Amino acid sequence: MRTRQILCPTDFSETASHALGYAVEMASLYGVDLRIIHVVSEPYGAHNYGIIVESDEELEQHLHAYANGKLEQIVQDAQKSMPAGLKVIGQVRAGGVLGQLILDAEENDVGMIVIASHGHTGLSHLLNPSVAEALANKAKCPVMVVK
Repeated sequence: MRTRQILCPTDFSETASHALGYAVEMASLYGVDLRIIHVVSEPYGAHNYGIIVESDEELEQHLHAYANGKLEQIVQDAQKSMPAGLKVIGQVRAGGVLGQLILDAEENDVGMIVIASHGHTGLSHLLNPSVAEALANKAKCPVMVVK
């Protein structure tokens, strides 16, 4: 853990921002770099951001541009909280969220993942499976789920 990065996925929500605070703390404590990742899923998902477009390709370009802009600001803010010499790396990936998070963790030899819980309970939890829960079960490194 003391030589490996910490991965913190974000969906740009308040809960993800809260988890990022923990990730910055953990990275500072262990003296390791921090990776912040956002996965752009299918264009017709819950995150269309109110964009009006004429083609799927145009929508995908707008989604990536939006995600890159938001992520760049988050990375800059997180870097200010990190000790000198430690880096904050941001990346936008495309595809299935769970698969991309696991792939990124393995490709970058991540030592820990810090992810926000979506907070669903009861029937809502059964109908909306948690990425955090699935990640905790499938990742090869420790996963901290933050409420």
